[in-house]
Amino acid sequence: MDGTILVADDDRTIRTVLTQALTRAGCKVHATSSLMTLMRWVEEGKGDLVISDVMMPDGNGLQALPQIARMRPGLPVIVISAQNTIMTAIQAAEAEAFDYLPKPFDLPDLMKRSARALDVKRRSPTPAAPREAMDDLPLVGRTPAMQALYRLVARVMNVDLPVLITGESGTGKSLIARAIHDFSDRRSQPFVVAQAADLAGVDGIATLLSRARGGSLVLDEVADFDEDAQARLVRMLDVMGEQGPRIMATSQADLAGRMEAGKFRKDLFYRLGGVTLAVPPLRERVEDIPLLADHILAKGEREIGATRRLSPEAMALVRAHPWPGNVRQLENLLRRLLVTAAEPEITKAEVEAALGGAQPVLPMKGGMEGEKLSASVARHLKRYFDLHGGQLPPAGVYDRILHEMEIPLIEIALEATGGNQAKCADLLGINRNTLRKKITDLDIRVTRRRKLM
Repeated sequence: MDGTILVADDDRTIRTVLTQALTRAGCKVHATSSLMTLMRWVEEGKGDLVISDVMMPDGNGLQALPQIARMRPGLPVIVISAQNTIMTAIQAAEAEAFDYLPKPFDLPDLMKRSARALDVKRRSPTPAAPREAMDDLPLVGRTPAMQALYRLVARVMNVDLPVLITGESGTGKSLIARAIHDFSDRRSQPFVVAQAADLAGVDGIATLLSRARGGSLVLDEVADFDEDAQARLVRMLDVMGEQGPRIMATSQADLAGRMEAGKFRKDLFYRLGGVTLAVPPLRERVEDIPLLADHILAKGEREIGATRRLSPEAMALVRAHPWPGNVRQLENLLRRLLVTAAEPEITKAEVEAALGGAQPVLPMKGGMEGEKLSASVARHLKRYFDLHGGQLPPAGVYDRILHEMEIPLIEIALEATGGNQAKCADLLGINRNTLRKKITDLDIRVTRRRKLM
């Protein structure tokens, strides 16, 4: 690697590490903790590459990118930031940063990207999008899966390909679609969300296209569309001209599996899958829960003026929860606690009570007449505690109880669906692959048969 690299970061350790690594790679390095000094170097014509933090004592590295582009067209900038949100990735892409990396970054990866940046000219800048468009999106995370998703979103914003957004209910699929629209060149055009019913009738498709015009048309949970709606979609996509809307679709079901089972048209599947964005469930990015919690509580504080934070014990409980409803469930829980918590610090007991209040309330057969499921479960749990003669049960009650409840729930759901795992997954509201893993892990026997109902 050969060239002069300007490094701007207020963290002395990062400046030292980058200076040493880049110098060993054959580069000349100028390092500073001041954005003003960086801009002076750029104006003086120094540097073949800039590596800049976002938040520095005397300015914002992202906001300086347009000025750098005006002073030195073609000078690549790699942005590094501890602000691990989708907005940071999108703003970096819109400001035409060569690349974006979240902190903590992988040094070998940064070195590879730096080498590429020295060889590649920057693209011409594009107009910036309104920042307030992302204020309500809890798309926050530093996990590798989320950072990869952010970068892919930034890349596909202005690419005229259909986008398929997959993920469980509550993961934020519709928010991803909205972000792609709001930060694209189509943001001044309509954003239209369509269900199967919107395609019905002689004028259904024409009405949809008229509403969406040159904006974005999102097919919500497209796996639920029946055969007639799927056929109408194929015809619409075939006749839609270049002036039509950008097509995006969301699905919490396994479309490839449905296609293989003959329940989803192959021609429609391939037309929708230009780019696929998979949104990970919350349980697969537990490390992001504290960031999400802070984001949601801060947003709630702005709305209702109540300052709240989770105690360490409460945060541990929140991290351990399986979150079947994903980010939406987490947000609903925290917004409820913003109002109901007695003190600024939310306690573990308050989280337990709020989580318990979210349990199903259907009557349970075999219990007392009219008894709710939560009451019946509470009765059995009380008996379990009483059997220990005033002593506490062995540690790990939470996982043991969930395990005991999960097995019969899945077994009964499989029985009700005749052993059809796709139907069972839909009934339970979980991903088909998740169901398969649970069947294996819990050693549940599956018998396929026709269900006479």
